[in-house]
Amino acid sequence: MSARPDILCIGSVLWDVIGRTDLPMVAGNDKPGRITRVPGGVALNIAMTLRRLGLRPALLSVVGRDPEGTALSGECAEMGLVTEHMLADAELPTDQYMAIEAQGELVAAIADAHSLERAGGRILAPLRDGRLGSAEAPWSGPVALDGNLTEALLSEIAADPAFAAADLRLAPASPGKVRRLLPLLSHPRATLYVNCEEAGLLTGTEPQSAEAGAEALVAAGARRVLVTMGAQAAVDADASGVIARHPPKVAAVRITGAGDTFLAAHIAAELRGEGREAALEAALSAAADYVAG
Repeated sequence: MSARPDILCIGSVLWDVIGRTDLPMVAGNDKPGRITRVPGGVALNIAMTLRRLGLRPALLSVVGRDPEGTALSGECAEMGLVTEHMLADAELPTDQYMAIEAQGELVAAIADAHSLERAGGRILAPLRDGRLGSAEAPWSGPVALDGNLTEALLSEIAADPAFAAADLRLAPASPGKVRRLLPLLSHPRATLYVNCEEAGLLTGTEPQSAEAGAEALVAAGARRVLVTMGAQAAVDADASGVIARHPPKVAAVRITGAGDTFLAAHIAAELRGEGREAALEAALSAAADYVAG
């Protein structure tokens, strides 16, 4: 078994199929562009960024024992990610995500993470059987949790002694799935990363700024939150107050994965010992570089 990883990334590991065009596009259009297939998924996007920033992340997820899963696991290993704890299931196909982006904006996307949902708690076995931890000796490092996990599994994690010492970093998969994170909203060891729309969905409000979204989440019981609002602002908030910064201005080339890059860069900065202001600025800089291509 390899050395202990720096962080665990738990959630979706899949193929991203992304079509991009430099032309304006609306529903029903057929435009020329480029189509790529690259490793993706929230947990994997976070892990790839952490690896580029010098950390050694381990993936807890599921892939099929199909050619797609074999190829994906191989690419993850080549990038230096710890894959030995991932579940490979011959009965499940490897998940995938399909998106269309036009002029740096997301037009539409479909996430097929049904194998992750069906695998359920089996992906957490290494945290319970002693390989990475157990109820008696829980994992004590950072954990990035992905909202592609089912609400039932996230509820289970909230009360699981195997996570009692973890530094939980919560990443919603999308606005459509953000409410799955509600069981962990008030967890005493959780930090939540959302955009302004997702903050509103979690709190039943309609915040008009990142600051308002963060304040609503803290009022709803969140220990600490980071809320972004596109190119306008990002904030880090807890019961002591709000720290706000403006992102660098860049021309957007891509958008899928930007939030995951922000989260990963923020975690990496804090693991380097940077303070809250510096970590927020590092995360915004990394996300801007990503969006700019």
